[in-house]
Amino acid sequence: MLKEFKEFAMRGNVMDMAIGIIIGAAFGKIVSSLVKDIVMPFVGMFTGGVDFTELYVNLSGGTYPNLAAAQEAGAATVNYGIFINTIVDFVIIAFVIFIFVKQMNKMKRKQEEAPAEAPPPPRDVQLLEEIRDILKKA
Repeated sequence: MLKEFKEFAMRGNVMDMAIGIIIGAAFGKIVSSLVKDIVMPFVGMFTGGVDFTELYVNLSGGTYPNLAAAQEAGAATVNYGIFINTIVDFVIIAFVIFIFVKQMNKMKRKQEEAPAEAPPPPRDVQLLEEIRDILKKA
């Protein structure tokens, strides 16, 4: 059973998938940082300085100066600003993956369109060509 598992785990597709997941996780962190540290400040600037991470609805009835204070007090909150950031993350990741897949399909299509080498002529034609070449030399 251990041998079968090793064969399964070492297949090319499984290894490719594992590598893809690891790279995807790292890419997700990069995109999250891009959204949080670069995109959302501009979005906040265009929306009048709104910090989306501080947008929440307090369900406990108390008043708090910010989300961190509400969470520290144990208040029940709906953090819709963080949800907006997550949606922006998703849209950017989906767009980048779309562009990547589109380019991969374009490259694959070019490879398929490349003319294949002509198959060698049948054996009888090869023999006739050899005879012709011998007669030319004579």
